Amino acid sequence: MSKTESTMVTLGTVAPPFELTDIVTGRAVSRDDVFAGDYRGLLVMFICVHCPYVKHVEEELARIGVDYEGKIAIAAISSNDIETFPQDGPESMKEQAERLGFRFPYLFDESQEVARSYDAACTPDFFLFDADLKLVYRGQLDSSRPRRRDSGNDLPVNGEDLRRAMDDVIRGVQPSTEQISSIGCNIKWKS
Repeated sequence: MSKTESTMVTLGTVAPPFELTDIVTGRAVSRDDVFAGDYRGLLVMFICVHCPYVKHVEEELARIGVDYEGKIAIAAISSNDIETFPQDGPESMKEQAERLGFRFPYLFDESQEVARSYDAACTPDFFLFDADLKLVYRGQLDSSRPRRRDSGNDLPVNGEDLRRAMDDVIRGVQPSTEQISSIGCNIKWKS
């Protein structure tokens, strides 16, 4: 299990546009489709199926989808190369979304252009934007880590760092700029 940290993109960066296929509905979904409505912010998550770091937190991601529904727009994106990692393909993504009851679109970034435009580096990688689509949080979900051999910890998966930032956005407060980078598996880039 290799560890890769998020790139900690500059706060204030505007959310890049995208249009990708939602693997559950089969429909094309854009950033503006996801953000259409009376939302206080937008959360874009880069995740996948096989990564132990994502598996460690996937139930919490589903809970976040339920808890923030109607308040923060959410989209999950998988950008891994499915030629070398077929377990991250659309069929497995759909099974994961249905098993966990994701309440947000789960989008497949086959070209990897969206991951590059967000400067995503790992799974999971989180990007929280305010109502003006300006980046206000890019960091870890929480301090928990999957337990494997000599690494990991026994801290609970509770999403406290990301939830705190999302709650700030809902209240119209700027989240703290003291943010800890997310850690996960590197995005599996095409060669």
